[in-house]
Amino acid sequence: MSDNDDKRPAPGSIEDQFREMLKKANVSFFMGPGGAAPAGDAARTPDAGGEDETDERLKSIREFDLRPRDIRDYLDRFVIKQEEAKKVLSVAICDHYNHVRRCIEDPAVQEREYAKHNILLLGPTGVGKTYLMRCIARLIGVPFVKADATKFSETGYVGHDVEDLVRDLVKAADGNTELASYGIIFLDEIDKIAAQTAQGSKDVSGRGVQINLLKLMEETDVSLVSQTDIMGQMQAVMEMQRGGEPGKRTINTRHMLFIVSGAFGLLAEQVRKRLATSPIGFQAEDGGERAETDDLREAGTKDFIDYGFEPEFIGRLPVRVVCDGLDVDDLEAILSKAEGSILEQYRDDFRGYDIDLQLLSGAIRAIAEQAHPEKTGARGLMTVMERIFRDFKFELPSAGIKTFELGRETVNEPEAALRELLAKKDLFRREAMRRDIAAFADRFQREHGLKLVFDEDAEALIVDRCLAEDKSVRGWMERRFHDLEYGLKLIARNTGNTEFRVTRRLVESPEAELSERIAGSFQR
Repeated sequence: MSDNDDKRPAPGSIEDQFREMLKKANVSFFMGPGGAAPAGDAARTPDAGGEDETDERLKSIREFDLRPRDIRDYLDRFVIKQEEAKKVLSVAICDHYNHVRRCIEDPAVQEREYAKHNILLLGPTGVGKTYLMRCIARLIGVPFVKADATKFSETGYVGHDVEDLVRDLVKAADGNTELASYGIIFLDEIDKIAAQTAQGSKDVSGRGVQINLLKLMEETDVSLVSQTDIMGQMQAVMEMQRGGEPGKRTINTRHMLFIVSGAFGLLAEQVRKRLATSPIGFQAEDGGERAETDDLREAGTKDFIDYGFEPEFIGRLPVRVVCDGLDVDDLEAILSKAEGSILEQYRDDFRGYDIDLQLLSGAIRAIAEQAHPEKTGARGLMTVMERIFRDFKFELPSAGIKTFELGRETVNEPEAALRELLAKKDLFRREAMRRDIAAFADRFQREHGLKLVFDEDAEALIVDRCLAEDKSVRGWMERRFHDLEYGLKLIARNTGNTEFRVTRRLVESPEAELSERIAGSFQR
């Protein structure tokens, strides 16, 4: 008997049952030291994978030396406006990761009392709240996780458990728990869980979620395996049964940075009413309407508590900053100056069809003017651009057009501009269709070993039919000549000929013309 025989589980053991379950689920399984695990991602140990890359990312945390201005200048490359938010975030991030670096250098520092710089971001949708934190995480080199607060529940059985955020952070760190312990968790729509629940109803998405989040933001150990993760639980039981060395099962949240954000529109109204009923009242400085962000800047801790936040929860968010709304100038700058602009994505889309998208004077401004009334910030830019470019993306790749100039007139009247462009480029469109006919012939020869030679009249008729029926050449011809392969192969077998002319009559009446040719091949 070999040593391996001694290590095999007894029939009917948990491991056998686990194997059978995986087999039914079509998941592969392998044996590793100290236990078994599903192959693939599930087989990776918590600290396995890209060690060199992970070491480099940990090095950036251990040797953190950024200054607030460094972070602010980096954010200026990607995020337009939000000067106040950039400064506040830059200082909070530097304070946090300088403390983390000192804790790594001197474990005694970790024993001292320290209040984390958890952050509360307020402001309208689409102004860059998430993008700011994503850029910061990329700069520092720490894992970043984003989620919506509305998907979590108090119990985790209805909705998700807040501890899933920490487990997702471990996944974002490729299973490295040390790297994940320094990550950033971003929770959006936090204002949605602060609203008071109806009287007499059970609070499963408000107060309970806040209390659970409070534990994470302070310091707690989170299990790497969820109570609802049956596969993970079974794997842990098998490792215990086999007497293997158990891996790390928890991760501490002490050095994780938590950022929560929300639009807080109702809070702005609440603050406005409070200020309006104060002894001195308020007025906008220019006598006009007061901005929503101005009201949010006046919000104090009591306002957040009245809004529905637990005092302990809002107290753990000491860094509070309001992001400004975006005007037309800001939206124009996002398209023309910010790195990674959505405009570059659309340029790449057209490059995929060998079409060069060129912007004329006034086009970007016109897009910004249409996006501003959407009231969705930078997201409105994509809404407008999708509406403008939708038909162009559909028509131009088949029209043989290599350059597409976008001007103010095109932005304002895209349908009329497209019709005019196609009318001017009809010759190019026909040439593109002729190339598609040649491509069909090449494909037909590669697949069937039969060469098609199209007469000029046949090509012209195919182009006219495709234009009239608004069909692509490939789709029209595949439908029109669906029996061509069988008929020509029969003729080739009878005659030995593998080259065939496609005449106008074959295009007009493929079945009749093909039948005559087949009959003629038998006579020969």
